[in-house]
Amino acid sequence: MDLAQSAIGPGMAVFSRYRQVVEPSGRALSVREALVLINSVLDEFLAEEEAELDSATRFAIAWYEQYGYGEGPFGDAETLAKAKNVAVAALEEGGILRAKAGKVRLLKPEEYPEGWDPQTDRRLSAWEVAHQLIRTLKQGGESAATLLSQVPPDLAEGALAYRLYDVAERKGRTEEAQDLNLLAGSYGHLHVEATRKRSAVQGELF
Repeated sequence: MDLAQSAIGPGMAVFSRYRQVVEPSGRALSVREALVLINSVLDEFLAEEEAELDSATRFAIAWYEQYGYGEGPFGDAETLAKAKNVAVAALEEGGILRAKAGKVRLLKPEEYPEGWDPQTDRRLSAWEVAHQLIRTLKQGGESAATLLSQVPPDLAEGALAYRLYDVAERKGRTEEAQDLNLLAGSYGHLHVEATRKRSAVQGELF
């Protein structure tokens, strides 16, 4: 689901149903001002969603916004990691970045390993889950729902893909935006299939 359009569409529909839209003060509200208000509320919602994510993912979101998948100074990464209550070494062990020769960079989806088992991963993060899903979808996607069914529900975060897609679009990272949009557009179907697979496994156990 495109969260921006889902928020903006109903808001803009108001302008086609009424002769005038006014603020509580009685002043006429322009379409431009309405869009600013809608996007402000959407940003607040996404910020609240982000606050509930694991520390590794919160680090990665902030780093991605500034550097994308490119390299950045180790000192910047260390400072940001401390702010997110995580260590750079732990992030590297968690398999989401590389730190070498004073530089740090996030791994691209295609750099994530095949044969990954989320049930044995000791440093599992929503960021890693999202990128493993993108890698799987780009390779054909047949096992993506199975992969998602093995992930703890609190780390299967569909809104993350939209958040990153929005960043990629604003930064002009077209190829990355396409990958993120692939996950965002597929997530609803994957979630339904993953839930069905989890229920089937639980039924077999009992």
